[in-house]
Amino acid sequence: MSKASTLSVRVARKHVEAVDICTFELVSADASPLPAFSAGSHVDVQLPGGLTRPYSLCNDPTESHRYVIAVLRDPASRGGSRAMHEEVVEGQLLQISLPKNHFPLAHDARRHLLLAGGIGVTPILCMAERLANTGAEFEMHYCTRAPERTAFRQRIADAAFASQVHFHFDDGNAGQKLDIEALLAAPASGVHLYVCGPKGFMDAVLKAARASSWPEARLHTEYFAGEVAASGADVAFDVQLASSGRIVRVPAGKTVISALAEAGVDVPFSCEQGVCGTCLTRVIEGTPDHRDLYLTPEEQAANDQFLPCCSRARTPRLVLDL
Repeated sequence: MSKASTLSVRVARKHVEAVDICTFELVSADASPLPAFSAGSHVDVQLPGGLTRPYSLCNDPTESHRYVIAVLRDPASRGGSRAMHEEVVEGQLLQISLPKNHFPLAHDARRHLLLAGGIGVTPILCMAERLANTGAEFEMHYCTRAPERTAFRQRIADAAFASQVHFHFDDGNAGQKLDIEALLAAPASGVHLYVCGPKGFMDAVLKAARASSWPEARLHTEYFAGEVAASGADVAFDVQLASSGRIVRVPAGKTVISALAEAGVDVPFSCEQGVCGTCLTRVIEGTPDHRDLYLTPEEQAANDQFLPCCSRARTPRLVLDL
């Protein structure tokens, strides 16, 4: 992140929200108002050890005195959640990006259907509160492993829109579990679907929606993690920088981002898993091998942009707008 797009914030409060989930209240280091954000936004947080990770904002977008994020302690974490839980303390100063929104509400929708799985509730809750404040019609379903692992349960119970939220627990009786296929069986005109959570949960939701012929334009997603897996069929290829004509070789076992960094070419990135869109780069020539979870199928089919943190090339060379 460049200094021009970075904010200095202080951790005003760190709170255990549920089992393995902590919330962090971030305030401006100089007590000035924070930049405005919209429901669905996230910030990239620079963590101890040099990591940068995106976290959704989950407080009321009308608040200018604080940002609130929630972080799940994930045993499969690549270091981000461990750093937040073990190393970040109250009073600590952190550098974060300006808010970015790749998961906005479709304000022209007639009705909104919000589905959250686990820590995926963070942007979804922010959306619910925004929709409630504007009087929009919506319904929210929140799936977790157990009540004690359900972040913001009391906050939702105390909300004016509590009756519009349905909880579903894996350890509960069968009758209260979410029947995704039944819920999405008949897509009504003007209804938009928003889903965030673990990849398996999101894949199941999207599979059911597409099987019931939901239009892609009415499906809105934000993945928290992807699976950047190397393939035995991966081969080396070249990327050419359109600005200079310089060619950088990308070996079979290395990402485009890594190869460019070693060549001294700086491309902003955050998640390194193809989910946040920070490194999105325009492709001028060549055909990408898309492996991200950020672009829509239509955007991938256009082949005019790709995420170099995870995607590769189907042609011997990609000419990039760099």
